[in-house]
Amino acid sequence: MADTHDDQDGPGWFDEGALVAVLTAQPLDRTLDYRAPEGGCAAGAFVEVPLGPRRVLGVVWGPGLGDFDAAKVRSVHKVLDVPPMTEEMRIFLGRAADYTLTPLPAMLRLATRAPGLGDGPAMRRVFARGLAEPDRMTDARARVLDVLDEQEDAVFTQKELADLAGVSGGVVKGLAAQGVIEERAAPRDLPFPQLDPDLPGKALTDDQAAAAGTLAEGVAARSYATTMLRGVTGSGKTEVYLEAVAACLRAGRQALVLLPEIALTAEFLDRVEQRFGARPAEWHSGVTMTERRRVWRMIGQGNAQLVVGARSALFLPYRDLGLIVVDEEHDTSYKQEDGVLYSARDMAVLRAAIAGAQVVLASATPSLETWANVEAGKYRALSLTSRFGPARMPEMRAIDMRSEDLPGGRWISPSLKAEVEARLERGEQSLLFLNRRGYAPVTICRACGHQVGCDHCDARMVEHRFLKRLVCHQCGETKPVPEVCPACEVEGKLAAVGPGVERMGEEAAAVFPDARVEVLSSDMYSSARALKARIAAIAEGEADIVIGTQLVAKGHNFPKLTLVGVIDADLGLQGSDLRAAERTFQLMRQVAGRAGRAEAPGTALLQTFQPEHPVIRAIVAGDEDGFWSAEAAERRAAGVPPYGRMAGIVLSAPDVQAVFDLGADMARRDGPLRRIGAQLFGPAPAPIARIRGRHRVRLLVKADKAAPLQAALSDWLRQFRWKGDIRVSVDIDPQSFY
Repeated sequence: MADTHDDQDGPGWFDEGALVAVLTAQPLDRTLDYRAPEGGCAAGAFVEVPLGPRRVLGVVWGPGLGDFDAAKVRSVHKVLDVPPMTEEMRIFLGRAADYTLTPLPAMLRLATRAPGLGDGPAMRRVFARGLAEPDRMTDARARVLDVLDEQEDAVFTQKELADLAGVSGGVVKGLAAQGVIEERAAPRDLPFPQLDPDLPGKALTDDQAAAAGTLAEGVAARSYATTMLRGVTGSGKTEVYLEAVAACLRAGRQALVLLPEIALTAEFLDRVEQRFGARPAEWHSGVTMTERRRVWRMIGQGNAQLVVGARSALFLPYRDLGLIVVDEEHDTSYKQEDGVLYSARDMAVLRAAIAGAQVVLASATPSLETWANVEAGKYRALSLTSRFGPARMPEMRAIDMRSEDLPGGRWISPSLKAEVEARLERGEQSLLFLNRRGYAPVTICRACGHQVGCDHCDARMVEHRFLKRLVCHQCGETKPVPEVCPACEVEGKLAAVGPGVERMGEEAAAVFPDARVEVLSSDMYSSARALKARIAAIAEGEADIVIGTQLVAKGHNFPKLTLVGVIDADLGLQGSDLRAAERTFQLMRQVAGRAGRAEAPGTALLQTFQPEHPVIRAIVAGDEDGFWSAEAAERRAAGVPPYGRMAGIVLSAPDVQAVFDLGADMARRDGPLRRIGAQLFGPAPAPIARIRGRHRVRLLVKADKAAPLQAALSDWLRQFRWKGDIRVSVDIDPQSFY
C-alpha cells in the first residue's frame, strides 16, 4: 500500500551529513535514509543514491526517519543538475497514490519518465540518417531505415532505434560502421520557441466569444475551477479553449492540452502553430527518448509554455501550471488500464486543485460523471449550441433491420445502400462505421462448432485478412489461419463469422464496384505517420466510401462527408458494463457528427434490430439531456457511479487454485468493508478469465458515495500476504469490467 507519511511541510535545506529521506522509483514500500552529500541538498532534489550494488534515481522527500542503524547509512552519491521537484508536485503524487491505492514509488516512476536525467551531455550518443547507402539490403536493415525515414529530423539512442525497428543492436552498429547511420553527440536541450498569444485567432461567433471570455477570466483569476465545455461536433470548441490557452500564456503560466489519440496530435499541432506562431512541446509514446528528455527538462525550467500530450503528460514537472484542457473528456483512453490504474480526467482535476489552475473538460458528449458534477454545482457549464460557419447538425434516422430484406452474410441494408448510391452520384463521401477491428470476430469450425481461441488467453482470436493471420486483441498473440480444425482435425470447415471492418471493406467493394473504398483501422497502418497521411488524403477526396472503427469518430474533419451509416448500432448495448448505454450514446453521436461539417447537409443512419431501445431513441431524437436524466436516474437507483463508489480487485496467477483460494479468503475476511457499509461481490472468474497464461479472479466492492472507501480497502488488504506469482491490482472507479 502507499506510504503516506507526509514530510512535505515546505521546502527545506539539508546540510552535508544530515539525514534525508529519499524516495526511489524502486518497488519498495517506503522512503530510505541517506546522508546529504557534500554541499548539502534541498527537499525535492533529484539525486542518485546507492541501493545495494546499483545506483538509482531518487527524490529527497524530506528529513530522514532515523529508524535505521546510523552507522550503516550511506551518502547520496550526487545531486542531479535538474530543477528540484516542487512541493506542489510531491503533494500531487502523494494524494494520487492515496486515491488510487498505488505505492508511492510507482507514482514517482510516472513522474520520471525521461531517460538519462543523470547523464552529462558528453555521455549521450544518438543516431540519425547518414549519407551512405548499405552495401547490401536486408529485411532488418530496411526496417531500421524505415524508422529513420519516418521521423526525418529525429535522433534516436541505439536501443531505441533497435527496439522501434525490432532488430538487434548489432544491426544498428553495422549500419553506423558503413556511414548509413551517423553517430553523434546528443543535441543540447534547447528551450521551446516562444508562443505569441496576441497573434490574431479565428473570428469567433457570439457564443464562442462569450465562452472564451468566461474561460479567460477564470485563468486570469489564478484560482482553481473546473468547467465543462459542451458543444455539438463542429461547434468550434478547440477555438474557444485555445483562447483560454492564450490567456494562460499572457499570465506567464504553463498550459497543458490532453488529447485522447496520438493520431490527432499532428493536426492539432498545426492549429496551435497557426494560432500562436510556433509549435508547442509534445509528450506521448511517439516522441523519441532524446526529445522526451528535452521536454521534461524544459518544462521543469519553465522553458516550455504549452504541452500537448497523452494522459502521462499530467506527471511532468510544471513550474507554474495555470490551465489543463482535457479534450474529448469522455474518451475511455483517458483511463490507464495497466500499471498504475488512474483516470487522467480525475487526476487533471486533482492536479489543478493543488496548483490553483483551471480545468476545461471539452466534449460534444460529456461523461455522466462530468454531467453529474455540473448538476451538483461542483463544475461550471459552458455550451456552444450551433455549428461553426455554414455547417448544420446531421439528420438522424434509424433503419429497422427487422423489416430489411438482407441476404445472409451481408450487412449493408437495401435502405443504406440506396443512400450511399445517392451520395456517389453527387460526388460526396459516405462513412460506414463498425466498431470491430479485423476481418471477423470469430473463426468457427462448421463440423464441430469449435471456436479458435488464443493459447494464452480465454479470448477468441480475430481474423485479420490484411495480415493473413489470427490475432488475440488481449495479448497480441498471432498465428496463421489454420487449414485444419485444431479440435476435430477436419479440413476446410473453418469459417469466419460476423463482420469486422476488413470484411465490410470487401462487401462495400462488391456492392459498390465503381466506388473507391478505403478501410481506416489503426492496425492496418505501419505507423501513425502513414495513418495521418491517409486521413489527409481522404479529407482531400481520395475515397468515396470510408469504412472505419472508432478511430474515425475522434476529431477528424472530412469536408465532403455527408452520410454516416452505422452498421451495427446494437453492438455496444450488450454485456454487463454499467456504462454500455452511455458509451453507445457517445460513440453514435460522435460518429454522426462526422457528417455535414461543411456546406452540404449531413445524414446519419443507424442500422438496429432494437429501434425502440431508449438509447437508440435518444440518439435519433438528439435528446441529450433527456438521455442523461434517464441514465442518471437508473444509476442513482442502483447506487453505482457517479452516485456510488466502486472498486475492482483482480487477482491473477498461473495457478488457478491459488487465485481462487486467495479470493475466497479475502471474501471471508471482509470486516473492514462491512464497517463502512460496503458490499463485496465475488470472487468470480473475470469475464476474460485468462490473459497471457494467467488465470484471473475478480472481486467488486460497492459503497455509498460518501463512504471512506480507500481507507477501508487499505485496512482490508493489509490483512493478506500474497506470495510467489500472485498479483493483486486495485482499480478505484473502474471503467472496464473485463
